[in-house]
Amino acid sequence: MSNRRYFGTDGVRGYVGQAPMTPDFLVRLGYATGKVLAEDKAREVLISKDTRLSGYMVESALEAGLAAAGVNVLLSGPLPTSAVSYLTPALRLSAGIVISASHNPHYDNGVKLFGGDGKKLPDAVEQRIEQELDNCTTIQFQGEPGRARRLDGGAERYIEFCKRAFPSTMNLRGLRVVVDCANGAAYHVAPPVFHELGAEVFAIGAQPDGMNINVECGALAPRAAIEAVAHHQADIAIILDGDADRILLADEKGRLHDGDALLYLIAQESQRTNTPLAGIVGTELSNLALEQNLQRLNLPFYRAAVGDRYVLEAMNERGWQVGGEPSGHIILRQFHHTGDGIIAALQALAAMRENQQPLSQLLANYQQVPQQSRNVAVAGHKEILKRPPIAAALTTIQKTLPQNMRLIVRPSGTEALVRIMVEGHEEEKIEQVMTQVEQIILKG
Repeated sequence: MSNRRYFGTDGVRGYVGQAPMTPDFLVRLGYATGKVLAEDKAREVLISKDTRLSGYMVESALEAGLAAAGVNVLLSGPLPTSAVSYLTPALRLSAGIVISASHNPHYDNGVKLFGGDGKKLPDAVEQRIEQELDNCTTIQFQGEPGRARRLDGGAERYIEFCKRAFPSTMNLRGLRVVVDCANGAAYHVAPPVFHELGAEVFAIGAQPDGMNINVECGALAPRAAIEAVAHHQADIAIILDGDADRILLADEKGRLHDGDALLYLIAQESQRTNTPLAGIVGTELSNLALEQNLQRLNLPFYRAAVGDRYVLEAMNERGWQVGGEPSGHIILRQFHHTGDGIIAALQALAAMRENQQPLSQLLANYQQVPQQSRNVAVAGHKEILKRPPIAAALTTIQKTLPQNMRLIVRPSGTEALVRIMVEGHEEEKIEQVMTQVEQIILKG
């Protein structure tokens, strides 16, 4: 990953109008992707997007580059990232492309690539695309151009796919469900899934205007959903991000539950139903409480690098079915190859139905270890941690931490930030370490 110039942990991403999110680069990216895919006889690619206004520009540029490379294009309009992961193999396509910057503001955008198997492209393939990008400074049009057409029925097919992840012997009748779509890609998909399973649905964040994605709603701003639970006397809030590949939950009491809590709930339910899991994959950022509670269930736990692609790689290596991140990317390999907020939510609803208990009771014994996170905006965020003075200072801090504390400092793979996470039982010590690390980074 460190040798790649354009691809981060979740595709190519940036501020629209600045490199790499410029029309000329995106045409070349489409062309280079088409050239790498040229050996695939299908040579047909699905392009989807979230609700950002800039998605039209990015879509047109990628379409032009792919067509110049002789690749046919299917255009679906707004769909969640996980829908593309499902539809690409279902339609026997060469690849799928998602235009989204996920939880980022509307002025950012990005491009995520999926292979014909519905999985995110491996690092090696992304490196080949980067090499092709460097080789094709101009588009050399040859042969017959590709064609583009609209995909009809993609949303309906994905809705049915999601519903199949809920037990066929159950329904959601009698449950009141708040669904926060973050004014993003799931605005017309998520509410129907829960409604068609029988729930009374209260949709918020479901009126996108191209600029309001993730604004005061969704997984980055869950207060709106928590307030909606109280207002509608709902049983649960399902809180998605802009492309619906991650999820938070709020119970009927307004308590917020992250991806770690949902992983624990899934593990707990697997034990109760006597369908044991081989293990669960988390990340370096997974709360210590998840690891400790899984130990009590005698369930192995492995920490992968941050990023859902690395969670999936670790799952595949071990043959495990469940993994995820505290941010809410939950991968359930029996259903899917990528994080899917809607399918993850259905697992929590199934547990509530099966046990006839509210979410607050199912998670009553799960208490997070105090943890703080902070983002530091610095120039050269990918290289700054390698500078000898900073690396040495951070190593010294790591060595002096109490045994029950953890410190993670890493460059973001999706934004120009250094991310700091400190975890431990002493909140005063957490704040002290957090401030110390932040000052070290800012001084450079």
